[in-house]
Amino acid sequence: MTDLLTLRGVRKTYFSSEEVQVQALRGIDLDVEEGEYAAIMGPSGSGKSTLMHIIGCLDVATEGEYEIDGVDTSEMSERQLARIRNQKIGFVFQQFNLLPTLTALRNVEVPLLYAGVPASQRRERAAKALARVGLADRSEHRPGELSGGQQQRVAVARALVTDPALILADEPTGALDSVSTNDLLDLFDELHGQGKTLVVITHEAEVAARAARVVHLRDGLISKIVTNPQGGAAKIEGGKA
Repeated sequence: MTDLLTLRGVRKTYFSSEEVQVQALRGIDLDVEEGEYAAIMGPSGSGKSTLMHIIGCLDVATEGEYEIDGVDTSEMSERQLARIRNQKIGFVFQQFNLLPTLTALRNVEVPLLYAGVPASQRRERAAKALARVGLADRSEHRPGELSGGQQQRVAVARALVTDPALILADEPTGALDSVSTNDLLDLFDELHGQGKTLVVITHEAEVAARAARVVHLRDGLISKIVTNPQGGAAKIEGGKA
């Protein structure tokens, strides 16, 4: 299979006002294939959030190379990175990041608005995306009228509406109860089964267990990569995951 993401020698160094260096990433080599379902885990301070920002083209590496879908992002301007984010990446965040005054349908339309898609096409594509996540009957509801699990499904529909190469989820179950968590992870399983590439950033072992491959970070380095042939089969039991 073809690699969708390729990182080589990726380092990220932050400088404080006293010119103290903090090395968040200290040399990451990683490939993610098209259609793969991968999780990235690590304790606080391991570098997983920094790696997520680089994979999502929200930040750039201090050193090294990062390619997504064959495009080298290393020397891109902010405008070029924004175009990559809009065209190739669908984001799912812990806090949903929905606009409270807009309906579910309008929230899902937002990435298409930025992409300059005509209004009639935006509405049609957004409606299809909501139907894909099982919320066709909630299209005119605002976020405050939806449960947390439903809001996260709207966020997934928004991530899908541009038909991105990658779904990038940052702690997507952090604000959900165990039932909504399982529902969301079942949806991720379905998307993976349909050929979507998913990368999930999580600190929860039960969430990572649904992925086919788990990348563990520690101190800015990959400490191990675990292949999980049972990915997608595990369920979260009991209380909050």
